[in-house]
This record gives sequence, structure tokens and C-alpha cells, in this order.
Amino acid sequence: MTPPSNAPSRRTVLRGAAALGAAAVVGAARPFDEAVASAPAHGGIFGYGVASGDPTGERVVIWTRATPPARRGEPVATPGSGLGRPLLVRWVVATDPRFRDVVRRGRVRTDPGSDHTVKVDVDELHPYTRYWYRFEALGQYSSPGRTQTAPDEEDVVHALRLALVSCSNYTGGYFGAYRSISAREDLDLVLHVGDYIYEYGNGADRYGPAGLAGVRDGVPATETIDLRGYRLRHALHKADPDLQAAHAQHPWITIFDDHEVANNAWDTGAENHTPDVEGDFATRRRQAYEAYLEWMPFRMPEQRVVPHQGTRFFKRFTFGALADLSVVETRQNRSRQIDVAGFTRTGGGFIPSGVASVDAQLADPSRHLPEPEQLTWLKDGVADGSRPWHLIGNQVVVTPVRFPGAALGIPTVPLLLNSDQWDGYQADQNDLIGHLQAQPPAAGDVVVLTGDIHSSWAMDLPAGRGPGGTYAPVGVELVCPSVTSDGFYEGFSAGLKGQTPEAVVAATRAATGAIQATNPWIRYLDGVGHGYTIVDVTPARVHADFYLTPTPTSAQPDPRLVRSSEPAYATSWQTLAGTRRVVPAGSRLGARADEPRVGRSH
Repeated sequence: MTPPSNAPSRRTVLRGAAALGAAAVVGAARPFDEAVASAPAHGGIFGYGVASGDPTGERVVIWTRATPPARRGEPVATPGSGLGRPLLVRWVVATDPRFRDVVRRGRVRTDPGSDHTVKVDVDELHPYTRYWYRFEALGQYSSPGRTQTAPDEEDVVHALRLALVSCSNYTGGYFGAYRSISAREDLDLVLHVGDYIYEYGNGADRYGPAGLAGVRDGVPATETIDLRGYRLRHALHKADPDLQAAHAQHPWITIFDDHEVANNAWDTGAENHTPDVEGDFATRRRQAYEAYLEWMPFRMPEQRVVPHQGTRFFKRFTFGALADLSVVETRQNRSRQIDVAGFTRTGGGFIPSGVASVDAQLADPSRHLPEPEQLTWLKDGVADGSRPWHLIGNQVVVTPVRFPGAALGIPTVPLLLNSDQWDGYQADQNDLIGHLQAQPPAAGDVVVLTGDIHSSWAMDLPAGRGPGGTYAPVGVELVCPSVTSDGFYEGFSAGLKGQTPEAVVAATRAATGAIQATNPWIRYLDGVGHGYTIVDVTPARVHADFYLTPTPTSAQPDPRLVRSSEPAYATSWQTLAGTRRVVPAGSRLGARADEPRVGRSH
């Protein structure tokens, strides 16, 4: 399902724009087995490692996959196979890495109904305390995992530091960002804001560098459209040693975006879902969510206490007297992206700005990104003045962004916007930004933490945009780079074939500079590197360190193809309490203000 070349979507524009000849890397479909995703199942009961997530002051979810040993003559119960007998798994949580001081223990049964995944919501823990956990079955032990509860003690301010990540396409490159994160000792959690997996296959829809075809391929080899396929794709990611290490080292808070189901999904369909071929979209989405909940350390929020539509996935975490984190979900109930014939394919993408009929659709108050009940919940959280910082974990860019067509190789259109972002749902966008503008200083400050666009941004959230670039800042948005997925650099590289990497970097930086000039509230934008962002919160400020892969050189044309390449520190930005704008920070982060408790605390 390759899009027409004259119909750029978010992905194809990021790959260089139609006029630059951007196109996905393609390859002939070929026989492919599932060895990479299934290998850990052959290596022992707990070959997929361990993970923890959704930490609160008293609880944390711990996770593993327990493959039952095959009896003689039986096949191994690999992910998605539906095979294998039930298995009783024991778990323990201790205050020390040698498990001498066990504070919680239990057992749980797993079977093919959950793809032999194991998820336990451990309670009766102490806040801001580090723990170790492991699993055991039939005399085999999992590797140990390290986790901690949230720094959530009433009226107490503790340090809060997290890694912000998104867009981890397995076929797009090695997970050096995860390897780097796993080596850090200073994080409270990892926040993944979407596109943990990608649904594409290895044929004409392949997404990633040609040099990795046959080396780092998707499993299954075709697009994931059913429960078995999504289970296998999650298993492929959990088989990656760098991702395993990051999960074992830190608790994660996660939320899905579109690629956990299908590209540019909306409430009843997706850009790359063809009902006549791939069946009912609601069924596909339900099965994708089932696999996600099986394979992720995700705690479902209470369904009855907060109004919502469909299944509630959005939730809020609190961190003592310092901050709260509202994690929104913007796919399940969103209206279909607007479609302009001849300019964007069905399902959304980049569209011309300033066309009257388009503007009317963009401003239509009946179209929504989150459902109205969720937006009300989000605004209520922002208005709660009990903490100085309101963090929002969010999938797609909130800040208004206009892309100059000439800079992206489309000189016939002066400005474009991405209709898959909040820009495509301007009634909701204006509602949220207007609400932020109305908040008194006592309500605290908002920092939106976003992914999706495969590049690094630090922006003021602008209200009252006027002539000459004047605006009133009402908050800040920080956007992390992709872990591996193609960004602006890869797009221009595809369109400028034969040019040196230095020339491609120059073209990329010229384009991102033009985007900044068009949108003066964008204070920082890098479209070359991949990696992650470290976010640190104190009462005085929220500080962000961006870690990016090296700038490509002639000797190393694509650092994602080099296993040893890891993101390096690039730059720092911060927002000071009460200013509601982002400014450069003088240096990278130093030591934490305090450390979580370790040792006997029960």
C-alpha cells in the first residue's frame, strides 16, 4: 500500500517531500522466518527479559514472558503461536539486588490466552524507594529487574528526572538510545509517548535504511494486521538486548500512538488499512490493543470514575508537591484527518494552509483529537494549583507549526501544516491553548512532552499570534527525537541522491532554519540526529538535555547502521517557573538533588 508520489503524508514529507522524490525503501518480498522474534523462547523460560512500569507512590507493575518448556515431540510455545501449557510463575520484590530482604511475593498463572505474558501490579510499597524484582518457574529464574516507586509523598519535594522517548522502528536502526538510557543511574522513569512498534512489513512497505534489509527485518515479514502479528512484533522488540536492558533498569510509563495499530489511525480507520483486504478495522485495533496490554508493563486506569468514550487509557501520575503528569491518548476517538484531494492521501498528512474550505474544516468544532471528556479532564488537571508543574505526556505536536513549502521542496504551496497533529484539530488546539492562557500564576506552569515527528524541538506554546511574530507564551512544549525512525535528514538524503552527507546535513539545517523563521516560537529544532531527551524537574525550572546521534559524515553515512553508535549530549533548554517560555540552559544536568531510598524500608 505505497502512497501515490503526489500525495505526501507526514511520513513521506519527513522523507524529503514529494518534489524531492522521497519514497520508502522498498525490496522484493522474500521468504522469511520468525527466528529473531522467537529465539528468546528457545533460550529458557524468561528469555524476553523483565520490565516494570506505571510507578506510583505505593505500586509498580512488573512484567515478563514465561515460555513453558516443550515436552518431547511438542513445538516450542513461541509468541503468537497459541501453543504451550499453563505455567505457574512465582515473583518476588526485594529491597536489595541479592534478594535477601524480600518484601513482597506471590504467584500467578499464565497460559496461551495472554501469550504467556505475566503482569503483576505489586502494591504495599513505599514511595520513592528502589526495589529489585525477579520471576521463577520450574526452578528457572529470570534476570533481575531494578525499579522504583514514584517520588510521591504529600507536601514533600523530591528530585524528578525522566527520559523522554518515542518512535522506535526496529527496521529503522539499532536501539542505541535504549542502550544509553540503560546505562544511566539517575532516572526515575522512562516516558515513551508512542510508536513503540511499527506495523510495516519487509516488502514494498519497508520503512528504514536499505542497508539494514536482511539484517534487521520486521517479524512477521508482512504488515501486522491481527493478534498473532502484533504479538510477534512486540516479541521482536522485547528480543532486542538494548531494549531489554532499558526495561530492566528503569520503570516505564507508556502510551500508544498510531503505529501500534496502523499509520495515521483515526476512530474508524487508518491511512494504511484497507477493509476489503485486511478486514474490519475495529477488530484489528482491538487485537492490537490486546497485544499491547499483554506485552507492556501498563496498568489500566479505573474505567468508572472519569467520563470517557470507548476504553479509557489516559491517566495521571503525581509526584509529591512538585509535579503531576497527565498522559493523554489521542488515537482511539479522534475524528478523521481532513483530506484535500490531490494534496494529501486519505488519512491525513500535510495540507496547504490558507485555503478557505480547508480552514473551515480545520476549525470545525465537531472534529476532535481527544474526545471532549478527555480534554475536559486534561484542562481540569492543568487548573489544579496544588503543584507548580503540570507535565503532559502527549503523542503529536500541540504547538501551531506552519511549514514553508519551498524549504520542503514544494515551492507551489507557500505554507503547509500537518493535519495529523493538533494543527489538524484547531478547535481543540485553541481550546487547550486558550485554557492555558487563562490560568493564573498560582495554577502552575505547563510543559508538554511530545514525540511523533522524528526530530528535536523546544517551543513556546503561543497564544494571540500577531503580526511580526508577536505572541504570548502560555506554556512550553519539548519534543524528543525518534529512537530510530526517519527524520528530516533521511528525507532529504532520499531526495538528494548522489549528494555528500555534508550537503544533505546543510539542506536539512536550511529547511529547519526556515521552519523556525516561519514560526518564531520554535526556539530549537534539529532534524538530523536520533536519540532521546532527559527532562529534569525542580521547583525553579524544568530542564531538558537533548542526546542525539552524531552528525553523519562521509566515513559514516548513517550512524544508525553502526551498532556502537550511541547518542551524545547535544544541547540544553529550560523553562523557568512563572515565565511560561523556553530559553537556552547554560549547561547539561548535574547530580540529582536527592536519591530514592535504598535498603530496608518496610
